[in-house]
Amino acid sequence: MRQIDVGDNGGPSLDDELPDWQTGDLYIGYCWRRAHKAAWRVSRDIALYRLERAEKFGLTYEEYTLEILERGRNLQPEDQERIDAIKRARPLD
Repeated sequence: MRQIDVGDNGGPSLDDELPDWQTGDLYIGYCWRRAHKAAWRVSRDIALYRLERAEKFGLTYEEYTLEILERGRNLQPEDQERIDAIKRARPLD
């Protein structure tokens, strides 16, 4: 059994290198991958809106979208503390 860290929801890895038939419960893996794809599939207009807002706050599209998916709301100018925390959490290159 794998170690579950803080912030890990316990779902299967979405980046498994092995074919589905070799890893875990096939149905659970299928449901997680399907939900992951659905969460990122949006209309062109919504994607452009999110991109514009992300650039306004100095975030990437992915960072901004993840914030919406995790918190259920769009970032606002008064959320500067949270925006700064997102920027600080970026991996160092």
